[in-house]
Amino acid sequence: MNRLLVISLIALFGAVLGNAHTVWASGDAWTEQFDEEQNWTLPHTTVIIDVGHGGIDGGASHGATLEKDINLVIASKLYLILRSQGVPAIMNRTGDYALSEENRWHNTRSRHRKDLSQRRQLTEEIGSELLVSLHVNAARNHSKRGPLVLHQEAGESALLAFCLQDALNRQQAAATLPRLGEPFYLLRRVDQPSVIIEMGFISNAEDRAMLTDAAKQNEIAHAIASGIRQYKWIAH
Repeated sequence: MNRLLVISLIALFGAVLGNAHTVWASGDAWTEQFDEEQNWTLPHTTVIIDVGHGGIDGGASHGATLEKDINLVIASKLYLILRSQGVPAIMNRTGDYALSEENRWHNTRSRHRKDLSQRRQLTEEIGSELLVSLHVNAARNHSKRGPLVLHQEAGESALLAFCLQDALNRQQAAATLPRLGEPFYLLRRVDQPSVIIEMGFISNAEDRAMLTDAAKQNEIAHAIASGIRQYKWIAH
């Protein structure tokens, strides 16, 4: 990735944040115009949608509301949107089960390690071009809300994160910057450009209502698809 391109994108992203309310007001129209004008320039790619948690691992929770269920619903919507736009996509979990159960090759007693290594192994077997890992955030401070995208050190991952963060910020009227996800296993071990998307906070009442509403889930999925398409247009 050309360093000048990344720096230019960061500058552009800063300008977007500085005009967050203006961009949000016209966000839907901008996305539609972008899709219509740039669709023909997009090359095909294979996107792995990493559906966080599953089975015995429910992830973050609030009462009976479980992260694993939110992740799966939005991932399924994202899969259908990408496929309808001509972007090949694959989900690594299509039901409520733990990927550790499919891992019979990693000799460890840790279910968590088997789960993570299975997710990484699938990226090598499938030969994808990029990975987006869907998750839901949680915090003791219930006022914390909004999307957050974590990326690898590599420039292409950072570019993907900026595109996704921008799209989700517009969708949720937020002004968050993506962050380096240094300690996370998938971001350290997967070779392809990869990001972890925290779609909102299950611990925040406003975000929780959004994350569990079918129409809002569809908006989140469309925002993520838009970010992927913008990344592909810029990077290639």
